[in-house]
Amino acid sequence: MSIDYAARSLEKHGEWRGKIEVVCRVPLETPGDLSVAYTPGVARPCIEIQKNADLSYIYTRRANLVAVVTDGTAVLGLGDIGPEAGMPVMEGKCALFKTLAGIDAFPICVGSKDIDDIVNAVALISGSFGGINLEDISAPRCFEIERRLKERCDIPVFHDDQHGTAVVVLAAIINALRLTGRSLSGLRAVINGAGAAGIAVARLLVATGLSHVILCDRRGAIYEGRDGLGGEKLAIAGITNKDKRKGSLGDALTGADLLIGVSAPGCVSGEMVGGMNKDPIIFALANPTPEIMPDAAKAAGAAIVGTGRSDFPNQINNALAFPGIFRGALDVRAPGVTDLMKIAAARAIADCVPWSQLRPDYIIPSVLDREVAPAVAKAVSDAAGG
Repeated sequence: MSIDYAARSLEKHGEWRGKIEVVCRVPLETPGDLSVAYTPGVARPCIEIQKNADLSYIYTRRANLVAVVTDGTAVLGLGDIGPEAGMPVMEGKCALFKTLAGIDAFPICVGSKDIDDIVNAVALISGSFGGINLEDISAPRCFEIERRLKERCDIPVFHDDQHGTAVVVLAAIINALRLTGRSLSGLRAVINGAGAAGIAVARLLVATGLSHVILCDRRGAIYEGRDGLGGEKLAIAGITNKDKRKGSLGDALTGADLLIGVSAPGCVSGEMVGGMNKDPIIFALANPTPEIMPDAAKAAGAAIVGTGRSDFPNQINNALAFPGIFRGALDVRAPGVTDLMKIAAARAIADCVPWSQLRPDYIIPSVLDREVAPAVAKAVSDAAGG
């Protein structure tokens, strides 16, 4: 019997009245308890932090606090629904942080679409947190917001829609290559969708050693010199599609080994998959409807198929990455999340599937696998020099 998850979710959210809560960590039973946790004793740690702000990581919970920040402009597949409407997603993110990595996270929903407002608001409260997770902020504003916050803040600033996606996609690619006997350096990849996720995936794959990758947007292949390119698309054109191939998505896919879809439902046909190299790898990540359904991709010759959905094998989900990445970064007080840390995270996720268990419908671990976040955290902290 099928379950109406939308109706069930609405009912449960009404019952829960929120998915997170604040819990006191200290005893408050006696006047002595109060004097230590609050006045007059609390003045002493305040004075010590005034002398050295870094002591806020020792005398407060800051070392384990992450702000999950959105303006509500790109929430799931719903688009610009506003900051308050984004709260259920942000609370869910915070619940995953706590459950999977023991991190206390708080939803911060900013009521402005102005880049200056958002950057100022987050920068001004950053002293309360050990890290900033940006979420569901529309492109291209998300690139500028992240860049400016990294300049102003001395704690990790991580836009999960970009970098979390890139890390988990790389993890899935690592195991898909192991299973099919391909190498990253010889792989020919096409990314359909040149928004936040697509551009971040391309950058990380290039940093990892992928030489042949083409990004496509609604106008087709992106290449250096194409009319109308600006901002991030102009920058990514300089490091991808070195042969300057032109044409539609179908043209770009001819002779490709890998398709990564972070775009729109139903935009990839079986004929397009059939024009790829033998036994192609298809990651169709549009939600809730993929670029091509798994059965159709397999019928067209795909060897491995992944989606963003939990009801198909090989769910490529950011929750495999962000809890462990922040845990590792917080544990060593890393000032940011580098490409080396992201690549280490991807390899750790991939290694959570033993080689002996790799198969076409199992190249990526489950989001609920409790071994993933600790493995990612260790890999990230080691890569950060911890």
